[in-house]
Amino acid sequence: MTNLGDLEVFARVVSTGSMSAAGRALGLSAAVISKRVKRLEERLGTRLLQRTTRQVSLTEAGQGFYDRVLGVLAGIEEAEAYAAGRSSQAQGTLRITAPTSFGRMHIAPHLTGFMKDHPDLKLHIVLSDEFSDIVADGFDLAVRIGELTDSSLVARKLAPVRRLLCASPDYISRHGAPKEIGDLAEHICLPAHNNESWKLEGPGGSLAYRPDGPLVTNSSEIIRAAVIAGAGIALRSTWDVSAELRDGHLVQVLPEWEGSQRLTLSAVYPSRQFLPAKVRLFVDYLSALYGPVPYWEQ
Repeated sequence: MTNLGDLEVFARVVSTGSMSAAGRALGLSAAVISKRVKRLEERLGTRLLQRTTRQVSLTEAGQGFYDRVLGVLAGIEEAEAYAAGRSSQAQGTLRITAPTSFGRMHIAPHLTGFMKDHPDLKLHIVLSDEFSDIVADGFDLAVRIGELTDSSLVARKLAPVRRLLCASPDYISRHGAPKEIGDLAEHICLPAHNNESWKLEGPGGSLAYRPDGPLVTNSSEIIRAAVIAGAGIALRSTWDVSAELRDGHLVQVLPEWEGSQRLTLSAVYPSRQFLPAKVRLFVDYLSALYGPVPYWEQ
Protein backbone atom coordinates (compact mmCIF):
# COMPACT_ATOMS: atom_id res chain seq x y z
CA MET A 1 0.00 0.00 0.00
CA THR A 2 1.24 3.49 -0.80
CA ASN A 3 2.61 5.42 2.17
CA LEU A 4 0.14 8.21 3.05
CA GLY A 5 3.07 10.43 3.90
CA ASP A 6 4.30 10.12 0.32
CA LEU A 7 0.89 11.29 -0.89
CA GLU A 8 1.11 14.36 1.32
CA VAL A 9 4.64 15.06 0.07
CA PHE A 10 3.49 14.73 -3.55
CA ALA A 11 0.50 17.04 -2.98
CA ARG A 12 2.69 19.64 -1.26
CA VAL A 13 5.19 19.60 -4.15
CA VAL A 14 2.36 20.29 -6.57
CA SER A 15 0.77 23.05 -4.45
CA THR A 16 4.08 24.85 -3.81
CA GLY A 17 5.55 24.28 -7.26
CA SER A 18 8.98 23.02 -6.23
CA MET A 19 10.78 20.37 -4.19
CA SER A 20 12.59 22.96 -2.06
CA ALA A 21 9.40 24.86 -1.19
CA ALA A 22 7.66 21.63 -0.26
CA GLY A 23 10.66 20.72 1.89
CA ARG A 24 10.47 24.05 3.76
CA ALA A 25 6.78 23.56 4.36
CA LEU A 26 7.20 20.02 5.68
CA GLY A 27 10.51 20.48 7.49
CA LEU A 28 12.38 18.12 5.15
CA SER A 29 15.31 18.56 2.80
CA ALA A 30 14.73 18.87 -0.95
CA ALA A 31 16.69 15.64 -1.38
CA VAL A 32 14.32 13.74 0.90
CA ILE A 33 11.30 15.22 -0.90
CA SER A 34 12.74 14.14 -4.27
CA LYS A 35 13.46 10.64 -2.98
CA ARG A 36 9.93 10.18 -1.68
CA VAL A 37 8.33 11.40 -4.91
CA LYS A 38 10.59 9.05 -6.87
CA ARG A 39 9.60 6.17 -4.57
CA LEU A 40 5.94 6.95 -5.23
CA GLU A 41 6.51 7.02 -9.00
CA GLU A 42 8.37 3.70 -8.89
CA ARG A 43 5.56 2.08 -6.95
CA LEU A 44 2.97 3.35 -9.43
CA GLY A 45 5.14 2.58 -12.44
CA THR A 46 4.57 5.98 -14.04
CA ARG A 47 6.07 9.48 -14.01
CA LEU A 48 3.94 11.96 -12.10
CA LEU A 49 6.07 15.09 -12.41
CA GLN A 50 8.18 16.74 -15.08
CA ARG A 51 11.22 18.24 -13.35
CA THR A 52 13.39 21.21 -14.31
CA THR A 53 16.03 23.01 -12.28
CA ARG A 54 13.51 25.69 -11.31
CA GLN A 55 10.11 24.05 -11.03
CA VAL A 56 8.01 20.95 -11.47
CA SER A 57 4.85 20.35 -13.48
CA LEU A 58 2.33 17.55 -13.61
CA THR A 59 2.28 14.93 -16.32
CA GLU A 60 -1.09 13.82 -17.64
CA ALA A 61 -1.00 10.82 -15.31
CA GLY A 62 0.19 13.07 -12.50
CA GLN A 63 -2.75 15.44 -12.93
CA GLY A 64 -5.29 12.65 -12.67
CA PHE A 65 -3.46 11.15 -9.70
CA TYR A 66 -3.23 14.56 -7.98
CA ASP A 67 -6.98 15.18 -8.35
CA ARG A 68 -7.69 11.88 -6.64
CA VAL A 69 -5.02 12.33 -3.96
CA LEU A 70 -6.67 15.59 -2.90
CA GLY A 71 -9.86 13.67 -2.25
CA VAL A 72 -7.99 11.09 -0.16
CA LEU A 73 -6.24 13.75 1.93
CA ALA A 74 -9.47 15.69 2.36
CA GLY A 75 -11.15 12.55 3.63
CA ILE A 76 -8.40 11.99 6.17
CA GLU A 77 -8.59 15.61 7.26
CA GLU A 78 -12.37 15.31 7.61
CA ALA A 79 -11.94 12.27 9.83
CA GLU A 80 -9.38 14.09 11.97
CA ALA A 81 -11.58 17.18 12.17
CA TYR A 82 -14.52 15.02 13.23
CA ALA A 83 -12.49 13.33 15.95
CA ALA A 84 -10.95 16.58 17.14
CA GLY A 85 -14.33 18.29 17.06
CA ARG A 86 -15.56 15.84 19.68
CA SER A 87 -13.05 17.31 22.10
CA SER A 88 -12.03 20.84 23.06
CA GLN A 89 -8.39 19.76 22.89
CA ALA A 90 -5.96 20.23 20.02
CA GLN A 91 -2.62 18.55 19.48
CA GLY A 92 0.48 18.95 17.36
CA THR A 93 2.18 22.20 16.31
CA LEU A 94 0.36 25.31 15.13
CA ARG A 95 2.61 27.54 13.01
CA ILE A 96 1.49 31.19 12.97
CA THR A 97 2.89 34.33 11.39
CA ALA A 98 1.80 37.86 12.35
CA PRO A 99 2.94 41.50 11.99
CA THR A 100 5.72 42.38 14.42
CA SER A 101 4.13 45.22 16.40
CA PHE A 102 0.63 43.75 16.45
CA GLY A 103 1.92 40.35 17.51
CA ARG A 104 3.95 41.85 20.32
CA MET A 105 1.12 44.09 21.56
CA HIS A 106 -2.06 42.12 20.94
CA ILE A 107 -1.21 38.45 20.52
CA ALA A 108 1.66 37.69 22.90
CA PRO A 109 -0.05 39.07 26.05
CA HIS A 110 -3.09 36.83 25.46
CA LEU A 111 -1.42 33.49 24.77
CA THR A 112 -1.36 32.22 28.36
CA GLY A 113 -5.09 31.47 28.50
CA PHE A 114 -5.08 29.67 25.16
CA MET A 115 -2.07 27.55 26.09
CA LYS A 116 -3.67 26.61 29.41
CA ASP A 117 -6.80 25.45 27.58
CA HIS A 118 -4.75 23.44 25.05
CA PRO A 119 -1.71 22.04 26.87
CA ASP A 120 -1.01 19.45 24.16
CA LEU A 121 -0.72 22.06 21.41
CA LYS A 122 2.64 23.66 20.64
CA LEU A 123 2.63 27.19 19.21
CA HIS A 124 5.34 28.27 16.77
CA ILE A 125 4.92 32.02 16.17
CA VAL A 126 6.98 34.03 13.67
CA LEU A 127 6.62 37.83 13.74
CA SER A 128 7.42 39.62 10.49
CA ASP A 129 6.18 42.67 8.60
CA GLU A 130 6.76 40.88 5.29
CA PHE A 131 3.85 39.02 3.69
CA SER A 132 5.07 35.43 3.53
CA ASP A 133 3.70 32.69 1.31
CA ILE A 134 2.00 30.76 4.07
CA VAL A 135 1.66 27.60 1.98
CA ALA A 136 5.25 27.55 0.74
CA ASP A 137 6.62 28.56 4.15
CA GLY A 138 4.57 25.96 5.99
CA PHE A 139 2.37 28.22 8.13
CA ASP A 140 -1.05 27.04 9.26
CA LEU A 141 -2.30 30.56 9.86
CA ALA A 142 -1.37 34.19 9.24
CA VAL A 143 -2.73 37.22 11.09
CA ARG A 144 -2.73 40.08 8.60
CA ILE A 145 -3.73 43.72 8.38
CA GLY A 146 -4.90 44.80 4.96
CA GLU A 147 -6.85 43.27 2.11
CA LEU A 148 -6.68 39.65 0.95
CA THR A 149 -5.15 39.47 -2.52
CA ASP A 150 -4.49 35.73 -2.89
CA SER A 151 -7.80 34.12 -3.89
CA SER A 152 -6.47 30.67 -2.96
CA LEU A 153 -6.54 31.69 0.71
CA VAL A 154 -9.46 32.09 3.09
CA ALA A 155 -9.69 35.18 5.30
CA ARG A 156 -11.84 35.50 8.41
CA LYS A 157 -12.32 39.06 9.63
CA LEU A 158 -11.29 39.55 13.25
CA ALA A 159 -11.68 43.32 13.70
CA PRO A 160 -11.85 46.60 11.77
CA VAL A 161 -8.70 48.73 11.56
CA ARG A 162 -9.09 52.49 12.08
CA ARG A 163 -6.28 55.00 11.56
CA LEU A 164 -6.00 58.60 12.71
CA LEU A 165 -3.56 61.51 12.78
CA CYS A 166 -1.79 62.11 16.06
CA ALA A 167 1.09 63.99 17.69
CA SER A 168 2.53 64.43 21.16
CA PRO A 169 1.49 67.35 23.40
CA ASP A 170 5.14 68.45 23.33
CA TYR A 171 5.08 68.72 19.54
CA ILE A 172 1.80 70.66 19.66
CA SER A 173 3.20 73.08 22.25
CA ARG A 174 6.22 73.78 20.03
CA HIS A 175 4.55 73.87 16.61
CA GLY A 176 0.86 74.39 17.25
CA ALA A 177 -1.93 72.16 15.98
CA PRO A 178 -3.01 72.14 12.33
CA LYS A 179 -6.45 73.69 11.92
CA GLU A 180 -7.24 72.31 8.46
CA ILE A 181 -5.84 69.66 6.18
CA GLY A 182 -3.80 72.15 4.15
CA ASP A 183 -1.85 73.10 7.27
CA LEU A 184 -0.02 69.76 7.19
CA ALA A 185 2.35 71.28 4.62
CA GLU A 186 3.66 73.57 7.40
CA HIS A 187 4.23 70.72 9.86
CA ILE A 188 6.73 67.91 10.34
CA CYS A 189 4.97 64.79 9.10
CA LEU A 190 6.38 61.32 9.61
CA PRO A 191 5.89 59.02 6.62
CA ALA A 192 4.61 55.50 7.05
CA HIS A 193 7.37 52.91 7.29
CA ASN A 194 6.63 51.86 3.68
CA ASN A 195 6.77 55.53 2.57
CA GLU A 196 3.29 55.38 1.06
CA SER A 197 0.95 58.36 0.80
CA TRP A 198 -1.55 58.96 3.58
CA LYS A 199 -5.00 58.13 2.20
CA LEU A 200 -7.37 60.32 4.17
CA GLU A 201 -11.08 61.02 4.28
CA GLY A 202 -12.78 64.03 5.84
CA PRO A 203 -15.06 67.02 5.21
CA GLY A 204 -13.43 67.68 1.84
CA GLY A 205 -13.86 64.09 0.67
CA SER A 206 -10.94 61.73 0.03
CA LEU A 207 -7.37 62.73 -0.71
CA ALA A 208 -3.86 61.32 -0.79
CA TYR A 209 -1.20 63.29 1.08
CA ARG A 210 2.46 62.34 0.75
CA PRO A 211 4.38 63.42 3.87
CA ASP A 212 7.91 64.62 3.23
CA GLY A 213 9.41 64.45 6.68
CA PRO A 214 13.02 64.21 7.85
CA LEU A 215 12.71 60.59 8.99
CA VAL A 216 12.56 57.62 6.60
CA THR A 217 12.67 54.07 7.94
CA ASN A 218 11.46 50.56 7.15
CA SER A 219 10.38 50.12 10.78
CA SER A 220 6.86 50.94 11.90
CA GLU A 221 8.06 50.82 15.50
CA ILE A 222 10.60 53.60 14.88
CA ILE A 223 7.82 55.86 13.54
CA ARG A 224 5.70 54.96 16.56
CA ALA A 225 8.49 55.84 19.00
CA ALA A 226 9.28 59.04 17.11
CA VAL A 227 5.74 60.41 17.19
CA ILE A 228 5.44 59.66 20.92
CA ALA A 229 8.76 61.44 21.49
CA GLY A 230 7.48 64.58 19.76
CA ALA A 231 9.20 64.29 16.38
CA GLY A 232 6.11 65.12 14.32
CA ILE A 233 2.64 64.13 13.17
CA ALA A 234 1.92 60.56 12.11
CA LEU A 235 -0.95 58.48 10.78
CA ARG A 236 -1.30 55.51 13.13
CA SER A 237 -3.73 52.66 13.70
CA THR A 238 -5.75 52.82 16.88
CA TRP A 239 -4.56 49.34 17.90
CA ASP A 240 -1.05 50.82 17.88
CA VAL A 241 -1.56 54.06 19.86
CA SER A 242 -4.84 53.73 21.80
CA ALA A 243 -3.04 53.46 25.15
CA GLU A 244 -1.00 56.61 24.47
CA LEU A 245 -4.15 58.49 23.40
CA ARG A 246 -5.88 57.47 26.63
CA ASP A 247 -3.00 58.44 28.92
CA GLY A 248 -2.30 61.72 27.12
CA HIS A 249 1.10 60.88 25.66
CA LEU A 250 -0.51 61.46 22.25
CA VAL A 251 -3.40 63.63 21.08
CA GLN A 252 -5.46 63.33 17.93
CA VAL A 253 -5.02 66.15 15.42
CA LEU A 254 -7.49 67.06 12.68
CA PRO A 255 -10.03 64.66 14.27
CA GLU A 256 -12.45 65.13 11.38
CA TRP A 257 -9.91 63.37 9.12
CA GLU A 258 -9.13 59.66 9.33
CA GLY A 259 -7.53 57.02 7.16
CA SER A 260 -9.81 56.28 4.23
CA GLN A 261 -8.53 52.78 3.49
CA ARG A 262 -10.98 50.24 4.90
CA LEU A 263 -8.40 47.86 6.30
CA THR A 264 -9.25 44.80 8.33
CA LEU A 265 -7.49 42.55 10.78
CA SER A 266 -7.93 39.03 9.44
CA ALA A 267 -6.94 35.46 10.10
CA VAL A 268 -5.75 33.97 6.82
CA TYR A 269 -5.28 30.29 6.12
CA PRO A 270 -5.08 27.92 3.14
CA SER A 271 -8.40 27.13 1.51
CA ARG A 272 -9.47 23.74 2.78
CA GLN A 273 -12.79 22.01 2.83
CA PHE A 274 -12.16 20.87 6.37
CA LEU A 275 -10.39 23.30 8.67
CA PRO A 276 -7.97 21.61 11.12
CA ALA A 277 -9.20 21.83 14.69
CA LYS A 278 -6.02 23.55 15.90
CA VAL A 279 -6.51 26.38 13.39
CA ARG A 280 -10.22 26.69 14.08
CA LEU A 281 -9.71 26.86 17.84
CA PHE A 282 -7.06 29.59 17.61
CA VAL A 283 -9.07 31.67 15.13
CA ASP A 284 -12.14 31.37 17.36
CA TYR A 285 -10.02 32.47 20.32
CA LEU A 286 -8.78 35.59 18.51
CA SER A 287 -12.27 36.39 17.23
CA ALA A 288 -13.71 36.27 20.74
CA LEU A 289 -10.76 38.30 22.08
CA TYR A 290 -11.08 41.18 19.61
CA GLY A 291 -14.72 41.17 18.52
CA PRO A 292 -16.53 43.68 16.25
CA VAL A 293 -15.50 46.53 18.59
CA PRO A 294 -11.99 45.57 19.73
CA TYR A 295 -10.85 46.40 23.23
CA TRP A 296 -8.39 49.05 22.01
CA GLU A 297 -11.34 51.05 20.66
CA GLN A 298 -13.24 50.98 23.97
